[in-house]
Amino acid sequence: MKRIIATLALSLALTAVAGAQTFTYTTTARQEIAANKPLSANNYHAYPDAQLPELTPAPEGYEPFFIDHYGRHGSRWLHMSRMYDVPLAALEKAAKLGQLTKRGKRLLDTYRIMAMESRGREGELSDVGAEQHQRIGRRMTRNFPQVFRGAAQVDAKSTVVGRCILSMQNEVDQIKAFNPGINLTIDASEHDMYFMNNWRDKAINPLRDSVAHLHRDFFAAHINPDKFLKRIFSAKYARDSIKDKKQLMLWIFDGVGNMQSHHAFDDRDEWDLFTAEECYRLWQYNNVYWYLIDGSAPANHNRIVYFNSNLLLDFIEKADDAIITGRNGAALRFGHESVLLPLVCLMGINGADYQTTDLETLDNHWRSYDIFPMACNVQLVLYRPTGGARGDILVKALLNEREATLPIATDRFPYYRWADLRTYYINKLCNRPIVNPDFEK
Repeated sequence: MKRIIATLALSLALTAVAGAQTFTYTTTARQEIAANKPLSANNYHAYPDAQLPELTPAPEGYEPFFIDHYGRHGSRWLHMSRMYDVPLAALEKAAKLGQLTKRGKRLLDTYRIMAMESRGREGELSDVGAEQHQRIGRRMTRNFPQVFRGAAQVDAKSTVVGRCILSMQNEVDQIKAFNPGINLTIDASEHDMYFMNNWRDKAINPLRDSVAHLHRDFFAAHINPDKFLKRIFSAKYARDSIKDKKQLMLWIFDGVGNMQSHHAFDDRDEWDLFTAEECYRLWQYNNVYWYLIDGSAPANHNRIVYFNSNLLLDFIEKADDAIITGRNGAALRFGHESVLLPLVCLMGINGADYQTTDLETLDNHWRSYDIFPMACNVQLVLYRPTGGARGDILVKALLNEREATLPIATDRFPYYRWADLRTYYINKLCNRPIVNPDFEK
């Protein structure tokens, strides 16, 4: 990384972005969620790989040779036992008092199964999550076989969290099956957390705390739990006996949303508990929350995304090494949505670096479920001229295995000149915003 830091110090000119491809939505989030309620589960939404689009063939005279990657762990159990236990206790108490509706009794049956199956598994990778990464690994080798052939070097790293390590193992097993002779290294160490998951930076929590009132106010303005709770509890009990109506509604919404993470619930569907409008509003609240705490939001001074500067530098350094050595292979990194989301915003993929103070219209431009479902991933695929010919190194960005736009100009989308993208990112890091010094202590 020292070479990149030296380059940062010397970099002066900004890359022009005129003519860059832009990402636009053709339908509203409300329409999409009405047609597919599980989208509203936000970061619990299962990886959407059932109907992936075909990828654009490599430009004539080019072949892929290197993949720079960061991926979130696959689907998992909810990460706190109280997210299961608190709703279950509320339902059990009402049941003993005869205060559950018929619909509430069905929900209680589901929560009893959830609580039993989840015991001791809080935050762990699920069966669905393991399968997601197996499929991603198989598709990587199928879509880009040149990257993994012969003496390819694949360096896989994970954060030190079990679900991430298991996600890594499930994915690289498929790569190893494609080429048993591949040079593969895997690691999960605190040594690499400064770029893999830089959550220890003391400025992060004060910045996130400074915007908390905005998403709290958004919930109060748009969501009323009373109608929802009356579908589960008797009207009087819902009105008088539920202490924290907001939290109970949110945790039941999370529990229902996360059922798609487990095959045990394939034959159960609790989405009818929520109207399409409630699903949209709850998703909208979460969309605002994630934008404020991890996006390029003016409210956080557009500062939080830069906590991933070391990760973006690692992307650049690994790509440079592959170009210089001529070696094919991949740098695979496995972590969390709280890293991938700000990375995507920092990189400006599909316009995720969007900035606004108008939270009411945020979802016209920025939608969480398109960025960080379970097993979400960023792949920068590098291409070089075949047969040793001279020419530009090209790069294509994939977000969740779909071709994505980058914030620089190109005349051959989805391909961009690596030199242009590299310069753009280096200059962006050189010109990172300065905020209140109190946040930098």
